[in-house]
Amino acid sequence: MELSIETFKTHVSTLLIETNTMPEFVNITQEVVEAVEESGIQNGTVTVFSRHTTAGITIQEDEPLLLNDMSSMLDRLVPRTIRYGHNDFSIRTVHMEEDECPNGHSHCQHLIVGNSETIPIIGAKLALGKWQNIFLVELDEAKIIPREVLLQSMGI
Repeated sequence: MELSIETFKTHVSTLLIETNTMPEFVNITQEVVEAVEESGIQNGTVTVFSRHTTAGITIQEDEPLLLNDMSSMLDRLVPRTIRYGHNDFSIRTVHMEEDECPNGHSHCQHLIVGNSETIPIIGAKLALGKWQNIFLVELDEAKIIPREVLLQSMGI
């Protein structure tokens, strides 16, 4: 292992992603690549973080049939059609919005997908495998306001 004394840097940027349906896998790999290039970081990590509880981040293969399989899997594991206490607006008392939609399933699916991924940066490039891509996974109804994804690159 080679050690050198260089200046540690951080770089933060925000992606605004419009979504259309649920579940939807939005490939954001190119945007992350561009943010890492802009950061000037040669070796370190980039963390890709969703600022939402119904839209997650995952690394997966960008193959249409597989993405459809994963959408079906999420629906089988956490179906929209069963009862969720979160959706019972007659008894729920916290975090209510005027235009609230019943989205208990979206929050529960988010437990499976997760909020973030951290990817190594080696030689100013993302160290992704051959088929790996970075996705924002929309689990809720399409939003008028775009989803926010924070990108934080750190390293030398």
